Amino acid sequence: MSIVEKKTTKFERKTECYEVKPHPQTIRLYHILISKNAIIKFLDRVEQDGLTVQSLEYTPYARHIVASYLLDELGEEFGVLIRNIIHDRESGGFTLGLEGVTENTDEFVIFSTAISHILGIPNHDAMSGKYYARFTVKDTDESDSYLRQAYRLFTFHTDGTFVEEPTDWLLMMKMVEQNARGGESRLLHLDDWKELDKFSKHPLASHKFTYKAPKSKNVDQEVERVTFFNYNNKPGLCFIDQFVYPESIEQAKYLRDLSQSMENDESVIELELPVGDLVVINNIFWVHGRAAFEKDPNLNRELLRQRGRFNDNLV
Repeated sequence: MSIVEKKTTKFERKTECYEVKPHPQTIRLYHILISKNAIIKFLDRVEQDGLTVQSLEYTPYARHIVASYLLDELGEEFGVLIRNIIHDRESGGFTLGLEGVTENTDEFVIFSTAISHILGIPNHDAMSGKYYARFTVKDTDESDSYLRQAYRLFTFHTDGTFVEEPTDWLLMMKMVEQNARGGESRLLHLDDWKELDKFSKHPLASHKFTYKAPKSKNVDQEVERVTFFNYNNKPGLCFIDQFVYPESIEQAKYLRDLSQSMENDESVIELELPVGDLVVINNIFWVHGRAAFEKDPNLNRELLRQRGRFNDNLV
């Protein structure tokens, strides 16, 4: 058994309310099974308190309240556990879901909000004007980025490249899926990338590139970002090919070669994520993208996204 395999089992455990085990598709991620009884009790508590998606959108403290309700069912140690997983360099990610208890997408939003506020604080999502975004991928779209374009490869990137606030983690939840073939979430852990050293030690790795968002993102500012930076004595990455503006042919070739290297790496994971499940990854040492869908005029997938920073008050 490799060093990675040994380390990615260190958070395994089983309690009355949940079980944590290695993900069946990769030794890097964990999969968490929450008991249906705990999920039912959590959703009942939310309903009894009269909390709705609108409550969460309008009243920021309500988001922390639903997080507390989930911890009431699972125990405070659950919060410590998932934060430790996301911080852990050998893993940095997990999947979990509602175990078929509900198909109500409002309850999906509430559940994902509880998870995100156990982890930290979501950033304002300028695209939606909320602390989360919901977006669909259909057969046709006139989007100005690859996010909603179904039949293109959505290339590897990290989130938050064109905003000032830190983006430490990313949560993605599958809300609806109909007539979808392909379109898998693609993930790559930096430490599994064969050519990490080649690009992280390149002279341009620490060059400050300019990032600009397209109009659909509702962000007018320009920011400068280095591509690689030190994160606990290992490389962290900030990159998205669509929104970075190099100033020379040399810089453009570096960015192109970096992107192509990640796309073609043998350690890429194509994650299977059922409706009602979510994946959380550390945005500093994981990159993510999406495979192209197969053509279908009735394609319909809806995803939820939350992304944010770690809360220093949480341990």
